[in-house]
Amino acid sequence: MKKTIAFVSNNAWSVYNYRLPVLRHLMQQGHQVLVFAPDDAFSAKLQSEGCRFIPLVFTNKSENPFQDIRLFRQLRSLYRHWKPDFIFHFVVKPNIYGSLAAATLGIPSVAVVTGLGYAFARKNWLYWIVRYLYQYALRKVKEVWFLNNEDARVFIDQHIVAIQKVRVLPGEGVDTTYFKRQSPAHDRSGEPFLFLMSARLLKSKGIGLYADAIRLLQKKKVNARFQLMGFFENEHPDAISEAELNKWQEEGLLDYKGYQQDVRPCLEQADCFVFPSYYHEGMPRCLMEAASMELPIITSNNKGCKELVRHQYNGLLCHLHDPFDLAEQMMQMMRLSFAERQAMGRRGREWMVEKFDIRQVIQEYDALLRLAFLA
Repeated sequence: MKKTIAFVSNNAWSVYNYRLPVLRHLMQQGHQVLVFAPDDAFSAKLQSEGCRFIPLVFTNKSENPFQDIRLFRQLRSLYRHWKPDFIFHFVVKPNIYGSLAAATLGIPSVAVVTGLGYAFARKNWLYWIVRYLYQYALRKVKEVWFLNNEDARVFIDQHIVAIQKVRVLPGEGVDTTYFKRQSPAHDRSGEPFLFLMSARLLKSKGIGLYADAIRLLQKKKVNARFQLMGFFENEHPDAISEAELNKWQEEGLLDYKGYQQDVRPCLEQADCFVFPSYYHEGMPRCLMEAASMELPIITSNNKGCKELVRHQYNGLLCHLHDPFDLAEQMMQMMRLSFAERQAMGRRGREWMVEKFDIRQVIQEYDALLRLAFLA
């Protein structure tokens, strides 16, 4: 029953940061794990964990059809060489061209839709092309996995995939033993209230809304500090530029902490986590991590986000695209007592442990592979 299982994604970073517990679990069972992704700083980390890393040459942001054809041929050639017994594809291009390549070789595969993303943001030419390619590519996959019900409903309602192939996961899970406070929160009354946002530096993640809400709060002379963590994606059409971020810092709006490999120390120091995204989210890992670390959260009433935060239970929800409401919810959070915020944080962690722990996601992988290998 020991098999070769492949994971295919658009970067090694996401595989390492989002799926490492799954990879470790499969290797502990004796399976060989292959990771196909463009080479980056996390390739060596995956190899040190025991994975076989195979570099890919492609960018998920390219709209060049000739590059997409090359990706399909590249994947088919690599699959033929490495002969994986089962393949998990992640994000749009691997889902489409990887699924097609696996099908031509008779290799069973799963497409994991981690979020609808930029292509589904508006019904332009890119949307129609991606929709058609998804529809064509997903015909022969074993299953299609989604991270929330709304994304699954879109694919079903638009006849992109049959409901019989759909499985909805509790996000990609969070390791609640790793994301756990090392020291109890303490009352910092009198000190500046610390808001923290951590995200990919994209406009649709709500970073501009965060900056605008801070402007509104600063006019009220609130005693608060505002931090931002994340990395630039300069090739992404929705990217925040370094010039924009520098301007916000020069205005004194926020303190940019850069990209943090280990976000736990920053989460422990914060009083509230903010994430006003209007992106087509799957199930944002940043919210899972913040909740698991017992932070009260303010996020938008957006799919993927509202599944993780219940208003006035473990955080507050704000309106989409509305810096005024975001500022109001931030004020509301500051008005809560330390004990009330602590209770929100505890409820958030309990919910993550109960519904979204990584062990539940691992069980989904085990169940599918058991059926696939016994068939």
